[in-house]
Order: sequence, then C-alpha cells, then structure tokens
Amino acid sequence: MKRLNFFSGLSGLEFDRAAALRSSPERLDEAWGRPDTRVLPVWRSKHLVLREDVTSLVLLGPDRFEAYRESRVLLGTGGGVAYFTVDLSSVEEPAESLGLPSVHAVLGLREVAPLVSQAEGALLAYAAGILSWHRRNRFCGVCGSETRSTQGGHVRVCSRESCREQHFPRTDPAVIMLVTDGEHSLLGRQSAWPPSVYSTLAGFVEPGESLEEAVRREVYEETAVEVDEVHYHSSQPWPFPSSLMLGFTARARTREIRLQPDELEDARWFTREEVRRREGVELPSTISIARRLIEDWLTE
Repeated sequence: MKRLNFFSGLSGLEFDRAAALRSSPERLDEAWGRPDTRVLPVWRSKHLVLREDVTSLVLLGPDRFEAYRESRVLLGTGGGVAYFTVDLSSVEEPAESLGLPSVHAVLGLREVAPLVSQAEGALLAYAAGILSWHRRNRFCGVCGSETRSTQGGHVRVCSRESCREQHFPRTDPAVIMLVTDGEHSLLGRQSAWPPSVYSTLAGFVEPGESLEEAVRREVYEETAVEVDEVHYHSSQPWPFPSSLMLGFTARARTREIRLQPDELEDARWFTREEVRRREGVELPSTISIARRLIEDWLTE
C-alpha cells in the first residue's frame, strides 16, 4: 500500500466519523459530557501550542468549552473517545477564554501539521476544513437568511420557515499533475513563491469535466504543452480552505512552452538529475502532494 500523504491518516486513530451519532441530540450531549471526550480548539484557522517541543495536539476536556456548546462540531470517535472541535475566532485571547495560563505559540496548519503524528495532522485538517465551511456559510445561499448548525455540525439549515434549505460541507476537487517526458519533468512557479521554488501544475476541476480532461486542460492553459497518457497517483485533503487534491502523472506529447502571463511566472523542463541536485530549482513544501509526486518520480 502506498504511504499516506500529509493530512490523511485518520485510520491511525481507529477513527469513525460517527454519522449515526450526529442525528441524535441526546447522544451528542451524552458524548459531550463524558470526561474522556477531547475537544480540539481552533482560533482564526490557527492552533494553540502549549509548549516549545510540539509533539501532540492541544486536546482539552469539554468542561472548558461550555460557552461554545452550540457551535461545537462532532468530528467522530476513535478508540472509544469522542472528538469535537470548536471555533474560538470570536475571542481576542483564546488561552484566557479557556482558562489556560498561557500558550507557547499560535501556529497555522502548515506549520504545526509536520510536528505531530500523521493521524493528528489529519484531525487538524478535518477540523480546519469543516470550521472554515461554517464561517463561510452563516447565511443561506438561496434566500440570504441566517443558517443554523445541526446534525452535529455537519449540516446548516436556513432559519427562514418558508425556505429551510439544507447546506452541506463541500469539497472543491482540484487536479495536480507531474508532466514528464522521459528524463525531464515540467515544473512551474508563481511570482508570489520564494525565489527558485518550482512545483507541479494544478487547477480546479470545472463543471461537466472529467479528472483526465481537467489535467489536459490545465496543463495546456498554463503552458501550451499537450499531454496524452494520464494516470492517477494519490489524493490529499487540502484544507486551505476546502480542496481535495487529486494527484496524477501525465506524459507530454509536445514540449514547446508558451506561458499564459496571468497563470505562471515561469515554467521549465528540468532533468531528473537537476531536480535531484537542486540545480536552479527548489522544491515545494514536504507536506504537499506536489512534493510527493516529484519525489516519487525521482526514485523511479
């Protein structure tokens, strides 16, 4: 079995998303009231770190979160323990609101995920993604009325009686692909990235489009390179804020690059040896599926 990408791996917690539990307010309250229940606090898409040597998540008992009971979100159960998450973004001092003496730091998901276990990183991604969805869906997209959280935080329902539209968490599919031609790979860079960083090409899937069609379209739109063979590699939840990255490899049919100026700053063909030796190219973050695609190609 292939190794898991970052932000995947809830199975390491023997995790069950507990869909049946969401529909019972009584069972939710019972789970919330257990002393072994753990709550993951999130503050403005960031995570609390209690000590300098970050080795595990800040997971606290539900007694510290009674003021946030109505906004709690059930993540699931693992090893007999119920896991919830709570968004503390409305307060200025999250540590003070939880009765904690202090915190060492407040880190973004990209920073803290590599410092904890694979399963804990996946739990962070899950919490960050669903809380982001709640923040962005406080009002009904049909009639504009306020929505209310229900089903353990996995559905929002319009409060207007004549509407009552249900809104569900959404994930935006995006393709990310390493295009190769023998010993060469096609990598591009955006102007906002650090100098010399190049990565795989990527883009969102459009309505009515297959994943393979999206791969071919995005590569051509960004570089004018045409590809034929497209093969699935692996996937990665990408909670920035709510994407699912679907990784592919693709074989180039043409090599001439013509850049779209509003897409990429640069794109080049690099040899395997140039990438391996970092000759004129720095690779993307180790937590990204882009890095995984490149590293797997290097070790073929």
